[in-house]
Formats: sequence, structure tokens, C-alpha cells
Amino acid sequence: MTVESDAWELYTSWKKTPSTSNSIPRFYYKIPYEDGSLRQKLREEARAVFIERKNKELLDNEDLKELWMLLEQNLSPPFTNEDHMINYLDFKKVSNKSDEKFKSYFSARIFAKLLQNDKHGRISIRHFFNYVMRKVWLHQTRIGLSFYDLAGQGYLREVVSFNNFSINLLNKNVILSTT
Repeated sequence: MTVESDAWELYTSWKKTPSTSNSIPRFYYKIPYEDGSLRQKLREEARAVFIERKNKELLDNEDLKELWMLLEQNLSPPFTNEDHMINYLDFKKVSNKSDEKFKSYFSARIFAKLLQNDKHGRISIRHFFNYVMRKVWLHQTRIGLSFYDLAGQGYLREVVSFNNFSINLLNKNVILSTT
């Protein structure tokens, strides 16, 4: 009993703060809305530069074609007619041959997620490619959504912003479906 109380006294003396809810640090600070202020303009410009940088990091059609060619050139035996497969060693070879943009997609975790019941420990290159394309589409949508988030809060607060985003998204889908 004395060991526990001594340990508790030692802990509180090192901590030097009372164990009340007042000692919880504040983790959220509301962004001030100051129209025309230098701070607001700086925040908007920094956000625009950040979004543009993230947009440049995305894979485009040429990058995806290059990825598909690299995957097809590094198939793993035994070859089958049904699906093209790749094992982890060849997967890492493709990773080493590919551009820096692709590195985040070539992890052991992603390989393990896509690994199914193949007795040779391979994944389908079609499944991997679809995974990469869906991730790219997800990032494109998030970046597109952030262009309409004028306050930079991570969500659309006003009906006008949401309507503009929805109309733009529908127009893109109509254009894609007609081509």
C-alpha cells in the first residue's frame, strides 16, 4: 500500500499539474474570418499552393499506361491464360523500375491486401492496377472537392458550394459517358 502511494506521489510531483479537466490542452482553434486581411489572404494562398502541389503528384493517363506496361513486362511464372499474375519479388522489381510517383503503391501491405488464394503467392496485375486507379480517382475527387471548400475547413458549408461541386461532377460524368 505504501509503495503505491509513494509511486503516486512521485508521479504527481513529476507531473506538477493537478488531475482536473482544466489541464487538458486545447486542440482546436477556429479559423478567424477576416475578409481582406493579410492573414486571410496568406492562408488562402498557402491552401491554393498546397492543393496545386497535391494535384501535380497525382498520376495521369500516361503514368497509368507506363505502370501497366511495366506490370505486363514483369509477369511471374507459371503463366496462365485467365489472368496475368505477379509475385512479390517481381512486384518489387517493378517498384524499383518505376517513377517516384508510384512508390506509395508498391508496399508489402498493399500486396498482402490483394493477395488471394494463389498457391504461388502472386497477385493479379489487373486487381493491382484497378486498386491504383481507384486510389487516384479518390484523390482526384478529394482535390476537386477541396477547390469548392472556400473556408478550408474540410467540408462544404454552404448550399451554393455543394451545388457547384455537384453540377461540376455531373458534367464530368456526362462528358465521360459520351466519349
